[in-house]
Amino acid sequence: MKIWIVLILAAFAAGASAQSCTCETMKWATCDGNPCLCYVMVGSNEKQVLDCTKLIPKCFLMKAEMYRARKGQDTRLLGGKPEESAFVDNDGIYDPECENDGKFKAKQCNGTEECWCVNSAGVRRTDKGDKDLKCEKLVETYWIRLQLTHKETSGKVDAANLKAAIADAIHQRYGNFNKDMVEKVEYDPEARMIVVDVKKPKGERKTDLTHMAYYMEKDVKVLPLFKDQNKFEPTLGSQKLQMENILVYYVDEEPPTFTMKNLSGGIIAVIVVVVLAVVAGLLVLFFTRRQQKNKKYNKAQQREMEAM
Repeated sequence: MKIWIVLILAAFAAGASAQSCTCETMKWATCDGNPCLCYVMVGSNEKQVLDCTKLIPKCFLMKAEMYRARKGQDTRLLGGKPEESAFVDNDGIYDPECENDGKFKAKQCNGTEECWCVNSAGVRRTDKGDKDLKCEKLVETYWIRLQLTHKETSGKVDAANLKAAIADAIHQRYGNFNKDMVEKVEYDPEARMIVVDVKKPKGERKTDLTHMAYYMEKDVKVLPLFKDQNKFEPTLGSQKLQMENILVYYVDEEPPTFTMKNLSGGIIAVIVVVVLAVVAGLLVLFFTRRQQKNKKYNKAQQREMEAM
């Protein structure tokens, strides 16, 4: 009888262990074993082991998204600059090369002959080149601007306490993120727009702002990456702000090095039209003034002849 009791207890313990073996920070993870081991597929027969006690590095997440997209599995649905060197991710998702610790390799080629340099967020910060392109180091993103738009609310938003509510929501949802890094929050009630500046000291390498920003993008734009499907919803008293859009600007410790050659045809066309318009305006002004001077000279000559 005692043997049966021991076996039953062991079975219950094994079942409880299996149930607790989950990855709260990555809903696509597969977890099993004792001790618990979680991983996500990033390629054919290629598993990436995860540390589910913290946010998963963005590089691993992008590889997992690309793998799932190739397999036809669900991935996602399709304020202004903080300063002149800030830029957004216009290239979208690609299949990146990652370091063992989850950081992006400074040089990315996406399996092609075309390569480019990225920042710590994996966002392209240079023109594209061939495989001889040199990327000396991975430049750190130290400042992120989150431009959020919330849905309509039944009552007026308490703007005075908005910064504290945003900081608390980020801290609680994204791995005890340091609230002090939420430097500034501005609010436009007419546009329902919240602009959040999250910044760390230059040279600080313990905190990765890009992980938090990527998880928040998914919370707002698509579906959460967390196992629980709650959204990023700052709370002001009894009022929850539900977000409907987000735009992320990146400011690196060193400015990006884009040039004119990789501007889109539409932008180049606009620049050319503006330049031509300016030149045409200057020419019209020049000839108009010249004609006016000639008229004055002719009138002066005629008056002198009449007097004589």
